[in-house]
Amino acid sequence: MERARLRVVSALLMLSSIGIIYLSFSSFCSSLEVRGDPDNYRRSFHGSGRRRGPSIILPLFLSFPNSSRTFVEGKFRRQLQTAEHQPSNAHMRLYDDLLSNGYYTTRLWIGTPPQEFALIVDSGSSVTYVPCSTCEQCGKHQDPRFQPDLSSTYEPVKCNVGCYCDDDRVYCTYERQYAEMSSSSGVLGEDIISFGNESELMPQRAVFGCENIETGDLYSQHADGIMGLGHGQLSIVDQLVEKGIISDSFSLCYGGMDVGGGAMVLGGFPPPPDMVFSNSDPGRSPYYNIELKEIHVAGKPLQLNPKIFDGKYGTVLDSGTTYAYLPNKAFKAFKDAIIKKLRLLKQIRGPDPNYNDICFSGAGSDVSLLSKTFPAVDMVFSNGEKLSLAPENYLFRHSKVRGAYCLGIFQNGKDPTTLLGGIIVRNTLVTYDRENEKIGFWKTNCSELWKRLHISNASSPAPSISYSKNSTTVTSPSLAPNGMPSNIIPGESRVGLIMFDMSLSVKYSDMAPHITELAEFIAHELDVNTSQVHLLNFSSKGNDSIIRWAIFPAESADYIPNPVAMSIIVQLTEHHMHLPDAFGNYQLVDWKVEPPRKRKWWKQHLAMVIGAIITLVICLSALGIWFIWRHKHRVFGMYKPIHSTVPEHELQQL
Repeated sequence: MERARLRVVSALLMLSSIGIIYLSFSSFCSSLEVRGDPDNYRRSFHGSGRRRGPSIILPLFLSFPNSSRTFVEGKFRRQLQTAEHQPSNAHMRLYDDLLSNGYYTTRLWIGTPPQEFALIVDSGSSVTYVPCSTCEQCGKHQDPRFQPDLSSTYEPVKCNVGCYCDDDRVYCTYERQYAEMSSSSGVLGEDIISFGNESELMPQRAVFGCENIETGDLYSQHADGIMGLGHGQLSIVDQLVEKGIISDSFSLCYGGMDVGGGAMVLGGFPPPPDMVFSNSDPGRSPYYNIELKEIHVAGKPLQLNPKIFDGKYGTVLDSGTTYAYLPNKAFKAFKDAIIKKLRLLKQIRGPDPNYNDICFSGAGSDVSLLSKTFPAVDMVFSNGEKLSLAPENYLFRHSKVRGAYCLGIFQNGKDPTTLLGGIIVRNTLVTYDRENEKIGFWKTNCSELWKRLHISNASSPAPSISYSKNSTTVTSPSLAPNGMPSNIIPGESRVGLIMFDMSLSVKYSDMAPHITELAEFIAHELDVNTSQVHLLNFSSKGNDSIIRWAIFPAESADYIPNPVAMSIIVQLTEHHMHLPDAFGNYQLVDWKVEPPRKRKWWKQHLAMVIGAIITLVICLSALGIWFIWRHKHRVFGMYKPIHSTVPEHELQQL
């Protein structure tokens, strides 16, 4: 399938990067967010064959590329587990993939009982908002809208002198307008927010936006809303810090190329000993910035004035932007240095004819081997510390040519700002240490980091929380929302088959010709081979299609490994499988797990049986040929040719 071209963060992400031109909200937000022309930072995400649907949720399973880090990794693991002097942290999964989906999301639960939402993690925005049930103009998103009337702990923020009020001067409101002409507006409310049971942080009351109107690409995105991590009194980070719930820090860890997922930590923890830091001046710009001074390619610095990285907003780090953007002179120097080192590769056209991408073919498909072909890139900070970038930190896969890659760093037009998006920090733990005004970078495997932060594999559709509306004491959810009940797949049990029924809001006649394509999408979303996805039954129900699928073990396996089976079931039960819009909305109707079926002796030893049969056939064939040859030899030895001379026998005398 062709992966959608995201040139920058799509409209889905445009909420986050550089582009707010107007802003008004309550007294909780005292800082104005001003962003430059977003056309310089991103290109809109329009589904050109690839889906914009709900996200696949993947805990990642990768190994460290460098085993020499074992001691340091182990020490950091102990630090994470024993940092008792720190306030509580919220350990949260990140879902989706930066380049194929355009953003990362996390899960939040709001209200009593909890209502679940998928929110785009955005370090460039300072407000968290979700669609409200009263919304007059909101699109159809991943989850149902928030219903204040169903939450016993919800309270609207009443109009006061420090906020913008609605026309009736009853409630505080917020409004966001973005340069790409999308907008979000609504009222401010306060309710209990839960971060999930994989976090030790207990549910807390917080202010958030309840959307009443959304326009533009915000209307069509699948994610429900935004989780604002930027500076500002409405920021979820600022609210938790002000209450003394967490220390003034948070961390993001984005998954690697083709994998996605990752982890997020709200709150601080002791940094690993080899974490690289850059100063971050909150007064320099309204965004998280670093002090970049040099870029090295293959160990050689680009011949640039260090001040080039200090224009306008300086060097901005934004989790909501997909790619990276350099001032024109810096980009040209970087591009030329890369091309100079890649003389053995063929430069080809990019996957999208609308953009003049710089792409190279012949590098191979194994991401772990890219460093043998593409040069190392180092970013040097003003304090002399250096962040080394692997090829996956400045490249993206060519969607049409296998083994080809394109530069994921572009020129920033007339804007002198240096913007570093998520591609730069793939497989990198980024700690926003706001208390000490610095940002740390640590190369790691974000899946392995998540496994260290992961507390429990238990699960329920949503956290169960007990508290009263005015209570300040809350109980942490009893089951983890993102795992699964431990009794479904006991540790010693084996999974031979995962069967599930799904309902799609597409007519049977329209769906039938596209079943094969749908199977490929399901295989991609569940991270299995297409050959493992089998159609069992296909029927219609009104205007919907009901399809029964089965996930079988890989061809050479007798069963599905438990971690893989659990990951598949989590995707299904949490209803976060991504499907293209052409397939409509889907619902999981039912699912079950079956043990491996016992195979007959000859099936268990099929390879041996086939080998024995082939050997026997060869031997019998050889023996038959020998007998035929031997028979012909003897026959020709008994008879003389027709024209040969035969001596007459003398007659014996009588």
